[in-house]
Amino acid sequence: MVETRFERGYAEMRDARTRARGLFWSVAIFSSFVNLLMLTGPIFMLQVYDRVLGSRSEETLLSLAILMGFLFFLMGILDFARRRVLSRIAARLQHTLDARVFRAVLRRDARGTGPAGANNTLRDLESVQRFVGSPVFAAIFDAPWTPVFLFGIALFHPWLGILAVCGGAVLVFITVINQIVTRAPQQEATAAAWRADQMSEQLRGEAEMVQALGLEQNSHARWELQRRQALETGVNLSDWSGGLSITSKTFRLFLQSAMLGLGAYLVLQQELTPGAMIAASILLGRALAPIDMVIGQWAMIQRAHRGWRAVAELLAEFPPEEPRTPLPRPKAHLTCAQVTVIPPGSRQPVLQGITFEVRPGTAMGVIGASGSGKSSLARALTGVWPAVSGKIRIDGAALDQYEAGALGRYIGYLPQRVQMFEGTIAENIAKMSLEPDGEKVVRAAQAAAAHDMILQLPDGYDTRVSAGGGTLSGGQMQRVALARAIYDDPVLLILDEPNSNLDSVGSNALNAAIRQMKADGRSVLIMAHRPAAIQECEMLLVLEGGKIRKYGPRDEVLAEVVQNFDKLNRVMKEAAE
Repeated sequence: MVETRFERGYAEMRDARTRARGLFWSVAIFSSFVNLLMLTGPIFMLQVYDRVLGSRSEETLLSLAILMGFLFFLMGILDFARRRVLSRIAARLQHTLDARVFRAVLRRDARGTGPAGANNTLRDLESVQRFVGSPVFAAIFDAPWTPVFLFGIALFHPWLGILAVCGGAVLVFITVINQIVTRAPQQEATAAAWRADQMSEQLRGEAEMVQALGLEQNSHARWELQRRQALETGVNLSDWSGGLSITSKTFRLFLQSAMLGLGAYLVLQQELTPGAMIAASILLGRALAPIDMVIGQWAMIQRAHRGWRAVAELLAEFPPEEPRTPLPRPKAHLTCAQVTVIPPGSRQPVLQGITFEVRPGTAMGVIGASGSGKSSLARALTGVWPAVSGKIRIDGAALDQYEAGALGRYIGYLPQRVQMFEGTIAENIAKMSLEPDGEKVVRAAQAAAAHDMILQLPDGYDTRVSAGGGTLSGGQMQRVALARAIYDDPVLLILDEPNSNLDSVGSNALNAAIRQMKADGRSVLIMAHRPAAIQECEMLLVLEGGKIRKYGPRDEVLAEVVQNFDKLNRVMKEAAE
């Protein structure tokens, strides 16, 4: 059997659902008793009209009333238990998939391969959870009882059964039309709302720049245009789904009245009793309740269906990582052999045939014009972008032989665009650990020459920062991020434009940290533009158009590729002094 593209993802979803099989069976059992007890109302009305009113027996009425009250009480208890079980099934399903989906989302977003709206996959899982715990999902267990109730109506009289079946068929037809008609508008409305939300989040995140550049009016106009489109598509969707929902509700009310009318006619023809007429009307309402629930909550059903598919596709695209045999802590020996890298979602390589070596206790600088591939190389060396050919090895082992968590401990990374997380300075340095190791935090800050700077903050290491860094300057954020890169005592440190926001004091502190790393037998890679950043480098790699232009000892490379080498060499020496 040929595997479909998403079969593996759907299999994971089904496995998570199967774990609650016992609970689903309990819901089915509860639903059976609840639906049987739903017959209490029709039977009570049948007995009152046909027996109590005819015999005028108060004792019979009292006995029937007590029995009716007890059965309805029992039905309420069972229905409540069913709802509690469903809510726990929904919570278990989300809990089972949460970690798996979260890791898959991070892997997808790190590679930048997500489609439009892909960042809402966690919310897609929540939509599935809300659907499973909702009354509309309980209606699925009630639906098999609809034929039973229709058959009960037919027992009273065949014409009543025919009317009930034809009316139910019309409601099912409306449901199918609802699905067909609203599918495209729903997708369009979702996409339009997502675009508006994305623009809003981007403008909020860059509010300072928007105001400083005078973009407020123009950006508001663009956001308003996106918002208007989202509103228009939402209104159109509401018109279609609302119209069909009202049609269904109106027809259902008409059908119940028609049932009473037909029943009254049959009573006049002495083919039906008044009690059966009332009981048939009540049974019809119960038989159509699941269909009515589905139509009324169709938007939730569509959202859950899209969410289920989106999660399955994500899990199929990013399967669980295979467990790796734990390797010992490697030496700081990095080699790249004919490495070619193609960014995810692209066909054009950004790096081709990259070959170099960094030995323990040394540093290598990577220079080149903007777009030459420096940051792409950093992503490849950290394992974020896999090499399509060639091998990147640390101490002889390829990157894919290390578990992701272990690789993150052995390779420290300072990205070009520094990002803080909501929390304290200590938590950010400790990579958002729930229980930061205070000793390791301080040691990392000292190694990054950030300890004294942090102590000057209002609450020191306990100073809280926001995602944008809060009151921290660009240079302060960069030094905290350097401490974060050093926190796990890595054997290899990759620095992408590490001094772009640093002043002379910060640059000197950075160079001191690099010297200490080399003295401890570790290796350092520095992607840089400024000469001060490569003064601690023994080797130099020059990239041009994703290929190696020159590789070798720093001074020899600079002498060949830089016209004002003497002046540059003098500047680096002065900076070192």
